Amino acid sequence: MRAQISLLLICFTGAALAQGKPHAAAPKTAGAVRQLKATPKTVVWGYYAASMQPVLRINSGDAVEFETLITNSPQRLEQAGVKPDDVQQSLRDIYANVTDKGPGGHILTGPVYVEGAEPGDVLEVRIEKIDLAIPYAYNAFGRTSGFLPEDFGYSRMKIIPLDRRRMMADFAPNIHIPLHPFFGSMGVAPPPERGRISSAPPDIHGGNMDNKELVAGATLYLPVWTPGALFVVGDGHAAMGNGEVDITALETSLTGRLRFIVRKDLKRTYPSAETPSHYISMGFDEDLTKATKLAVRNMIDFLVNEKHLSKDDAYMLTSVAGDVDVTELVDGNKGVHVMMPKNIFPEQLRATR
Repeated sequence: MRAQISLLLICFTGAALAQGKPHAAAPKTAGAVRQLKATPKTVVWGYYAASMQPVLRINSGDAVEFETLITNSPQRLEQAGVKPDDVQQSLRDIYANVTDKGPGGHILTGPVYVEGAEPGDVLEVRIEKIDLAIPYAYNAFGRTSGFLPEDFGYSRMKIIPLDRRRMMADFAPNIHIPLHPFFGSMGVAPPPERGRISSAPPDIHGGNMDNKELVAGATLYLPVWTPGALFVVGDGHAAMGNGEVDITALETSLTGRLRFIVRKDLKRTYPSAETPSHYISMGFDEDLTKATKLAVRNMIDFLVNEKHLSKDDAYMLTSVAGDVDVTELVDGNKGVHVMMPKNIFPEQLRATR
C-alpha cells in the first residue's frame, strides 16, 4: 500500500509540474553574496562598452551587494546646500581620480562578469533589496535639457531631504513624496561593434531605462551581447514620476543586492521585466511613436512565445488588459513600457522563471 501511495504521489507531482512548468530547466538561484563598493577602480563613468574591464567575477546564482553614487559633483552639491560632511568621501575620490569619462554623465558601479554568460543568453537580474545610502536627494533641470527647455531657459537644482524612517521625501513644508527607490541605470555591455556608447540613452543593452517599476522584488531580463555580460548599475533614484520630464528624479546614492542568473532557456533580444503583479515589455527610440510600437510589439511577442496566444489574441489582450506607460521622455531615446497584469492568467501560466 505504501508503495502504491508513493507511486501515485510521484505520478500526480509529475503531471502537475508538466502542466505548470514554463521552461525546460529550473535555474540555479542560491549562491554566494559578494560586495562591490564604488571606488575609482570599480566604476565606469558615462558609458557602456564591450571593452569594459570587469572588476568582479561571479557565478550564476551569486548575488552582489552594490554601492552606487549620486550623479553630481561634490562642488555642485555643496553649492546647492549640502553640508561638506554630508558629501560621501567615495564620491570625492572618484571625482578626483577618474579621468576616463563620457560621453554620458552617469557613475556606474562595475562591470561584473557573470561566468557562463554568452551572447544569445539572457541575464536574469533579481532585485532583492534596495536601500537609501544618504539622507538627501536632488532634482535639477538645465536651460537646454528636460522636456520643456523652451519654457525654462535657465538652470536650477533643489536639495530634498529624505526621511528613511517615514520613507518620505520632504519636497516642501506641505508636500511629502513616498519613496520607492530604484536604480535608473542597469545594463550589460552592448554588441561589440557599437563601441563605446553614452550612458544616457537606453537601448537593447538596458542602461538608463529609468523604469520606476524596477524596485525591490522586481526581476529584469537583459539579452547578453558579449561574454560575461559585463553588468553595471547606478543612477540611484529615491522616487520618480513617469516621464521624468525635467530630466532628473529624486537623484541619490543607493545600495542594493542583485542576484544574477544566466538563462540559456530564454531567448529574448530586448530588455523586459516582471514584478510580483505584472509582466513588463519595453521600447526605446528617439521617436516616441516608434518606442511605443516597439514596447507593444515586444509584449505581443511575449504573449505569443511564452503564453502561447495567437498573434491576434495577443494584440487584442494588450489592448484590453495592458497599460501602455511613458517611462521617460528625456534621455535621447524615449522609453515606453507595457504593463500586463499576471492575475488574468491561470496560475500555472503566471511564472516565467
